[in-house]
Amino acid sequence: MSRIGKKPVQVPAGVTATVDGQKVTAKGPKGELVFVANDEVKLELNDNAVSVTPINDSKDARSKWGMSRTMIENIFKGVKDGFERKLEINGVGYRASLQGTNLQLALGFSHDVVYQPPQGISIAVPKPTEIVVTGIDKQQVGQVAAEIREYRGPEPYKGKGVKYAEERIVRKEGKKK
Repeated sequence: MSRIGKKPVQVPAGVTATVDGQKVTAKGPKGELVFVANDEVKLELNDNAVSVTPINDSKDARSKWGMSRTMIENIFKGVKDGFERKLEINGVGYRASLQGTNLQLALGFSHDVVYQPPQGISIAVPKPTEIVVTGIDKQQVGQVAAEIREYRGPEPYKGKGVKYAEERIVRKEGKKK
């Protein structure tokens, strides 16, 4: 039984939500997002809260129950506050800068890497060694951060590369004579 799925999702102040069959639409100050739930769950809007229930007691329906509730909660949070992911760059000569809306990365290659963010994602560079990815779609923000990190992931010996701000790199000991 899903403990997460049992709780109804409260619609935050400043956000309007509509449920049309399997489709939940949320409009807020940051924008509008839509989530289409699987046919294995039933959605209802009661007392300014969206409740999710499985249509039967099958394993497939129960597995999609909690996930659907979490997705609806994420679209409400996204249109109200948005999401952000911070990245840090470590290494001599490694830095980031903005070129219009594109992100330009110097990561020790013979050329600079230019990353063009998708629609709905904004990238900020407060310091040359810090990147902040923001947007209203949690999945898209995480995907963009992962793509930027993928250019030069952190290596275990000196910790050089692009890493998430909250990530801890497990360091290895080098060779001994």
